[in-house]
Amino acid sequence: MGNRQYLTRSIDMKFTFHNPTQLIFGAGTISGLGKAVAAYGNKALLVTGGGSVKRNGSFDRAVMSLKEAGVSVAECSGVEPNPRLSTVERGAEIARKEGCDVIVALGGGSTMDAAKVMAAASFYEGDLWDMFPHGQQNRRLPERALPIITVPTLAATGSEMNCGSVITKEESTLKSFVTAPCLYPKVAIVDPELTMSVPTNQTAFGVCDLITHVTESYFNGVDGTPLQDRFAEGVIMTAMEWGPKAVANGNDLEARAQVQWASVVALNGWVQVGTFGPYPVHMIEHVLSAHHDIAHGAGLSIVNPAWMRFAARTRPARFVQFAERIFGISPKHPEDPDAIAEGIDRFEEFLRSIGCPTKLYEAGIGDTLLTRYAEDTVIVAHDAEGRLPGRPAMTKEDIVEVLRSAL
Repeated sequence: MGNRQYLTRSIDMKFTFHNPTQLIFGAGTISGLGKAVAAYGNKALLVTGGGSVKRNGSFDRAVMSLKEAGVSVAECSGVEPNPRLSTVERGAEIARKEGCDVIVALGGGSTMDAAKVMAAASFYEGDLWDMFPHGQQNRRLPERALPIITVPTLAATGSEMNCGSVITKEESTLKSFVTAPCLYPKVAIVDPELTMSVPTNQTAFGVCDLITHVTESYFNGVDGTPLQDRFAEGVIMTAMEWGPKAVANGNDLEARAQVQWASVVALNGWVQVGTFGPYPVHMIEHVLSAHHDIAHGAGLSIVNPAWMRFAARTRPARFVQFAERIFGISPKHPEDPDAIAEGIDRFEEFLRSIGCPTKLYEAGIGDTLLTRYAEDTVIVAHDAEGRLPGRPAMTKEDIVEVLRSAL
C-alpha cells in the first residue's frame, strides 16, 4: 500500500507467489499444537485476548498439548479487539524476561496480529511504531522474528496464514499496518471446533470481514484476472451460503468449518495473487475502529456497501459482473445501472440479514469527525498525489462523501 502505484489496465500475467505457512486444518487439530510448537522452541509465549479462550476451555487444551510436548509456557493475556501498540510492547517485554523462543497466538485476528509484532520485537531495534506507515519519512520493516504459531478461534481475518498485522497507537488514534516476510506464521492450527462458542454478532462480523477481503481485490485489482475473479466469487458465495447457518446455529460444525476455510482462503494470498489490488475499504474502516473501538467486521459492513456505490461509477462493468454472478441478476447491458444498484442493495441486505450494521448511526458514529477520518486515512495509505489508492483513487473529499452516504 503506502506510496505504491497501482495498475488499472490489463497486463500480461506476471507475479510471484509464496506462502510458507504450514496449514493444519480440521476439528480436533488443537491436540497437535504441542508437537507443532516443539519443532520451533522450548518455551512459548501464549498470547490471548479478553478471556473467552479460558471460559470455553480452549486455553486449557492448548496448554495441555504444549506441556505434553515438553514446551513450557509464559502468558500474555488481554489483547484488545483493536490491539494497542502498548499491549504489543508489554507482550514483547514478557517474552524477553521469560526467555521465550516461540510465540503462540490463541485467539482472533487481533491476538494474531499482536503476536506477530511481539515476535518481531525481539530483534527490532528502536521504536516498534517505525515499522508502520504513519506519515514518517523513514519506515523500517522488521527483518527477523521469533517463530510464530497461530491458532485462530474466530473465522474472520485470515491472519493465521499471512504476513500482515494491524495495530493501533492509542496516543495518536492511528491504526496502521505492516507486512513483512518474517511475520508469516510457521504453522497455522485451524480447528473449527474452537469457533463454536463465538457469539452470534461476532460470527456475523467475521463473515463480513472475510467477504470484504476478497471484494477489495475483486473491485480494485487489475483487469484480465478471470481465474482470480472466479476464486473471489467462490469465496463470497460460500460465505453467503454457510455464514447464515453458522450465525443461526453456533453448534453447526459443518457450517463453522466451511466459514473457517473460506476465511483462510480469503486472505492467505491465493485469491489476490496477480491482482495487485489495494484495500481502500479496510483503510477507511481502520480509522473508524481506531477512533471508536468498534468491531472491525462491523465497520466494514458499514463502509463497504457505501464505497461500492461510489466506486461503481468508475468501473460499472465489474459491478454488473458482481450482480450477475453473485445474485443471478440479468443486466440489460454490460454497464446496466439498475443491475448495479440491485446487486449492491442485495449485498447490503445480506449483511443486515445476518445482523451486521450498515449505517454509521448503528455504531454510534455521527458526522462531526468525517474530515478527521479522511485525513487519518490518507496519512496511512496514499499515492504520489496524496490520494487513497483504489479504483478509483480517492481524495479526502471522496472519503468524506462515502462516509456521509453511510450516515
